[in-house]
Amino acid sequence: MTELTGKRILVVDDHVTVRRMLCSLLVQQGFEVWDAADGSAGITKALEISPDLIILDFAMPVMNGLEAAQALQLQMPLVPLLMFTNTVGVAMEQEARAVGIAALVSKSATPTTLIAQVNALLH
Repeated sequence: MTELTGKRILVVDDHVTVRRMLCSLLVQQGFEVWDAADGSAGITKALEISPDLIILDFAMPVMNGLEAAQALQLQMPLVPLLMFTNTVGVAMEQEARAVGIAALVSKSATPTTLIAQVNALLH
């Protein structure tokens, strides 16, 4: 267990398999984890639980990750946002940074890479 044990993380992704995998991985690391299936539901859940970190997918119905990030930055500007997506590239990174996303991790990255980025953002 690390000093980050008990930190609250919200996972927002429309694919239930990805959400379950992320939640399981993060719980194994000692984090408290909640999830939501789209950007709009993610904003509602974030306001309810006040997470320490929010992980967002990009391509989601109702409200995509960039739109959700923009709204979340207005509501809770001190909470770091991490985009976990298949859509990684220079243009996406520029768009993501412009709306307040602190880091991007490809869904093809190893779990170790994701956890390292989560830990870095929580320090």
